[in-house]
Amino acid sequence: MNQLERLYRIRDMLQARGKVPIVSFLNELEISRATFKRDLEVLRDRFHAPIVYNAFERAYEFERLHRVGPRFELPGLWFSQQEALALITMHSMLLQLDQAGFIGPHLSALIERVEATLGGSQTPGLELRKRLRLISHAQRSPQLSAFQQIGKALLERKQLLIRYASRSKNEVSERMISPQRLTHYRENWYLDAWCHMRRGLRSFSLDLIMQCQPTTKTCKEVSNRTLDAHTNAGYGIFAGRVIGTARLRFSPERARWVQSEQWHPKQRLASDAEGYVLMELPFSDDRELIMDILRHGDQVEVLAPKHLREKVLATLESAKAQYA
Repeated sequence: MNQLERLYRIRDMLQARGKVPIVSFLNELEISRATFKRDLEVLRDRFHAPIVYNAFERAYEFERLHRVGPRFELPGLWFSQQEALALITMHSMLLQLDQAGFIGPHLSALIERVEATLGGSQTPGLELRKRLRLISHAQRSPQLSAFQQIGKALLERKQLLIRYASRSKNEVSERMISPQRLTHYRENWYLDAWCHMRRGLRSFSLDLIMQCQPTTKTCKEVSNRTLDAHTNAGYGIFAGRVIGTARLRFSPERARWVQSEQWHPKQRLASDAEGYVLMELPFSDDRELIMDILRHGDQVEVLAPKHLREKVLATLESAKAQYA
């Protein structure tokens, strides 16, 4: 029986019996007094278990009085692929935020909890960091300068006054926004917010927020349905009204990868007798979609709509001209 299993047994015995003498733990778990003390220390210190010793009953029990502090919760014994990936991703993101140095002290306890959940007592944190790795690609380094203020305003439902540098227009504007949701997408952070200047929902890349000033004004609230309809309708990070459905035809070779990928929650996939895969998906802005299409080179063809096909062709011809 490993330590995590023992921790569950200790918890279950206390919950079922109320008061448990130490001799019961030693006999039923077949462990020494020293091992029990170590397990008890892990339950109290790492998982915040409110276990106390009742001297009158000469037994251990859960504290009955109301405790103010972290909630006691043991991790699962096994993790599915999705749960393990979520924990590894969160662990990596927490370490990235900690390296940024702006909320490190607030994250140390959370990082320890994640490491304890993933590695247990047998795998210390430093060893865990050596064995788990997520490789970042195209991450924009200065994106976290306003993270703490944005997160605070987001949770407290307060408006923010920001100065935002738009890449597409190459201009800086001052805006009052009501933050709605933080999104981590392709290694970068985005803030979905109601822009009071534009009178609509917008997505702001955190690395382009030059200044961020909190206010006392209450946020304008946007329903989850409206927010999802705006941010999830089209392709990728670009939000807005859907302007078309892309029809892409992938070669049999590339189909072996693409048919297991999700480009959009509402995509449709179909294959033919020759092994080609046809993908259909909605888009509201073609910039990110074109970049992903070009990533597959001559292994993909845009069948429709016509304006998307022509744009991809023009981009390819322009790229070819660079090498003429």
